[in-house]
Amino acid sequence: MDSDYSKTEYWQEMSEYDFETAKAMLATGRYLYVGFMCFQSVEKILKGKFTELKPDEDLPQIHNLVRLAEFADIYDTMPQNYKRFLNEMMPLNIEARYPRKKDEVFKSLSKEKCAEIIKGTEDFLKWIREN
Repeated sequence: MDSDYSKTEYWQEMSEYDFETAKAMLATGRYLYVGFMCFQSVEKILKGKFTELKPDEDLPQIHNLVRLAEFADIYDTMPQNYKRFLNEMMPLNIEARYPRKKDEVFKSLSKEKCAEIIKGTEDFLKWIREN
């Protein structure tokens, strides 16, 4: 990574890429991947926030959104609706990858539910960037 390109910028750009992918998946009806890509986008923006706030610390190699927010020391200052949002997003990552859970997650994702996930992700990403 060159010196003009920070780890924080990397994570922010990857978060935006994943969010754009989620919107493309909504447009094509690939609802399981809307949820998965929104999860990925949120995870990456949290990793970007961690690297911004703690540039000298090693990034935790975890995928738990709540724990990432805690490690970045932002969870306690987060509005309650975003804490709830992070918890609601958790099944869209790990459980969506495994066949037994994949069917359960897939059944819960309608076009309307995915539009809500997109909106929630968009709001959360905006909040993170502004705070």
